[in-house]
Amino acid sequence: MLPVYILSLATFIVFFQGFMVAPLLPLLSEQFGTSARHVSFIEPAYLLGYGLFTLVYAPLSDRFGRFRIVAFCLIIFSLLTLLTAFVRGVDQMIFLRLLTGIGAAGIAPTTISWISDGYPYEKRGHALGIFFGNMAGGTAFGSSAGALITSVIGWQWLFIGVAGVALLIFFLIVMYQKNIFKEGGELAESNDNILLSFHGILSSRRARRTYFYVLLNGMFHGGIFAWLAYFFYKNYSLNEFQIGLALLGYGIPGLLLGPLLGRLADRYGRSRIIPLGLFLGSITVLLLSQNLSLTASCIIVALLSLGFDLSHPLFAAIITTFSSRKGAATGLFAFFLFSGYGLGSLGLSLIINVGLERAFQLYGAGVLIAAVFSVFVFRNER
Repeated sequence: MLPVYILSLATFIVFFQGFMVAPLLPLLSEQFGTSARHVSFIEPAYLLGYGLFTLVYAPLSDRFGRFRIVAFCLIIFSLLTLLTAFVRGVDQMIFLRLLTGIGAAGIAPTTISWISDGYPYEKRGHALGIFFGNMAGGTAFGSSAGALITSVIGWQWLFIGVAGVALLIFFLIVMYQKNIFKEGGELAESNDNILLSFHGILSSRRARRTYFYVLLNGMFHGGIFAWLAYFFYKNYSLNEFQIGLALLGYGIPGLLLGPLLGRLADRYGRSRIIPLGLFLGSITVLLLSQNLSLTASCIIVALLSLGFDLSHPLFAAIITTFSSRKGAATGLFAFFLFSGYGLGSLGLSLIINVGLERAFQLYGAGVLIAAVFSVFVFRNER
């Protein structure tokens, strides 16, 4: 499993950078002299750019190899992250975040394709658990450590540091390239048109239903997480350092329990665990909207993360069975996931005028309904 851990580090740093800005909304709003709502668009810009271009990179990895796509995206990601440290206004940051999302879009879906290349379906949950554990860990430490580091050295040095770490991961992957990417085993045997591959996959009812849930769950978690920092700032008057500590629990369950959860899915079936993950996510957000104590809210945030860990890795395992063109299937998965992240963040920004707690309630109720239907939708995923 060492190659899985090494390759998953790239996804870790991408998600670290992707979500480290969420706790900084109040700070950036003051520094750039604009509203928190205006600054909040730096999150959907990154995620929508990422989501759209996964459709390009993942199928290309079938033709040109997994290593080339991962290496290219890491270099572009490092460069654009470094440039973001020198912006002079929020609109410049929004634009660079869009480009950074586009540049990094090939890493996660290509890694999922690589896992599906080397691990049979009945064992794929363990490897995907490690991968999504790193994704959740990047989200968690990005939001918490990002806020903590910013309180000490400033947000500009935070971006510079992340760019440096991404380059180190690039060199690590290059060093272990022969052990990670088996020569000759990563290129697609088929030269079918990519659009025809997408059409073939989506012609299946099972695929359409699964991708719909990927999009819905992505909207839910992306929207809620993008506003968690503001939630703690508004309701508990926390500063950047304290917000970082409050968000520390998000992603910890996945980082620690991801492989175990994957094994449970392999053993007991995804039909039982997916509805549980959706239900847990919806209940936690409904509880957050009740403005409980600070300690209770911090615990609930960790449980919200666990809801993600009980659903999204399982969706990823299912989609790898849709086509022999694994890059096309995982490209669609990443497209719906990150488009969901971006649309969820954007949607909550647009309805925030109804009140943060009310917006949380709307999101929580929607996913609660989806959790009930998921019992029937995924009843055959055993």
